[in-house]
Amino acid sequence: MKRKTASSAAVCPCGSGQVYAACCGQYHGGQPVPNAEALMRSRYSAFVLGDEGYLRQSWAAESLPDEPLLDAAVKWLGLTILSTEAGGEQDQTGVVTFVARYKINGRAGRMQECSRFVREQGLWRYLDGDVSDTAAS
Repeated sequence: MKRKTASSAAVCPCGSGQVYAACCGQYHGGQPVPNAEALMRSRYSAFVLGDEGYLRQSWAAESLPDEPLLDAAVKWLGLTILSTEAGGEQDQTGVVTFVARYKINGRAGRMQECSRFVREQGLWRYLDGDVSDTAAS
């Protein structure tokens, strides 16, 4: 899948309302992510932009899959954070529950996930999640 680029002045795909450069762009560029929710948002933006390298780098080593993480048929449409538990600057673990809307071949869907995050060598990483996926009409 070809990586898309986001203008540094464009609104960030994660839905924060901030410009990309001040939001997920800084993390995609190598700045450490301060908390689990920011990592969740930056990973969503990486899915939107087709940045498999960032997705792999931000995944916990113990659960990183071997298969490709991106599907070119998926068009991501929006992210809503439902809740966060822990995942702050002093925590070692965190949980973020979210809904991501998408389209595949013109058919709308929504994925809800309760994602778990851990710190590895002081850096936040995605560990795993419980997913429910439903097609919308």
